[in-house]
Amino acid sequence: MTTLSDEPAAGLPTVAPRLRDLRRRSGITLESAAQRAGLSPAHLSRLETGRRQPSLPMLLALAHTYGTTVSDLLGEVPAEQDPIVRADRMEASPAGGWTYWRAGGSARALQALRVHVPHGGAQDALVRVHPGEEWLYVLRGQMRLALGEATHVLDVGDAAHFDSMTPHRIAAASAGGAELLFVHTLLQSGASELCLGDRDHRAIGRTNRA
Repeated sequence: MTTLSDEPAAGLPTVAPRLRDLRRRSGITLESAAQRAGLSPAHLSRLETGRRQPSLPMLLALAHTYGTTVSDLLGEVPAEQDPIVRADRMEASPAGGWTYWRAGGSARALQALRVHVPHGGAQDALVRVHPGEEWLYVLRGQMRLALGEATHVLDVGDAAHFDSMTPHRIAAASAGGAELLFVHTLLQSGASELCLGDRDHRAIGRTNRA
């Protein structure tokens, strides 16, 4: 089982009580929830008791596992849904070697992010599988997207839209890394197996130019 980044996200509120409550209300054992989120049971237990703070990738995995949103996990209850996200409000949030900027509103079914993917990063080998859809658009650099048994190289201006139950892997193909817009859905499903890891994914067979 692949373990998600252990790098804590700075400035997060304590989410331990919410994580514990969501798991118990879902009727999922600690071991099962940890497996679905790509964590060890011991690590999830530390998150639930407040001895560790989750990183952003962990929050995404746990949100999928419990069929909710990251905003809900953090207990964010916005007074109103502001449709505008100003550039100066998009704060950089590094996690797992990648850098994220939230480009959409909180508590939405669609999660929009601007993402910087470094070349040769720790997440290059991470294979993701989860319910929903994903849309990617390359802003800068060149990106390598593995979908099932095919690998696509995307240049600036190229986009991809796919069912995220297809095993997929994202990496920067250019030396300076790549920057992309990333939009994904959060379906109300607790059946996600977010991270399979390389050993569970068959070799990528061919490279296609997107």
